Amino acid sequence: MPKVRRCRYELCNRLVPYPNHYCNEHKQYEAEYQSKRSKARQRYLQRYNKVKRNRDNDSKQRYQFYRSRQWASLRAAVLERDYYLCQYCQAIGHTTPNSRTVDHIVPIEYDDTLKDDINNLAVTCRKCHKKKTDWEKKFYGTGQKNQLKEKPEIKDVEQIVKLMNAK
Repeated sequence: MPKVRRCRYELCNRLVPYPNHYCNEHKQYEAEYQSKRSKARQRYLQRYNKVKRNRDNDSKQRYQFYRSRQWASLRAAVLERDYYLCQYCQAIGHTTPNSRTVDHIVPIEYDDTLKDDINNLAVTCRKCHKKKTDWEKKFYGTGQKNQLKEKPEIKDVEQIVKLMNAK
């Protein structure tokens, strides 16, 4: 069965197949809606790029690295190596299949020399990635408006999991 949604026209409850937003009766509003939506998205991205993504030269270079062919091939190699299984979940005995995020074990914001080291990469699920990012902010001092701390680099996933789960 194809995916459907309700027509966006006020008080119209007809079902519309994706990717449309309006039914046949109200389809004249589709182009206007799409243009408003794309303008709003452009405004959001401009602000996001200026405030977060390109806030300084280092973050701009990191962003460009993640858009490179080198990163794409590293990511594909790590996903195949780890069989799309979250390494952080495996460290505590769980299996989370179809994980598609590849994460730097030691964040590149902390040590830029490890950005293309395949041994510094691990597959992670969304839940573990969020948890690890929060832990990195506290442990290494990474993230916007934080100061990097002088801490030893931890390259062992199991040790990181223990520290992440320690309360």
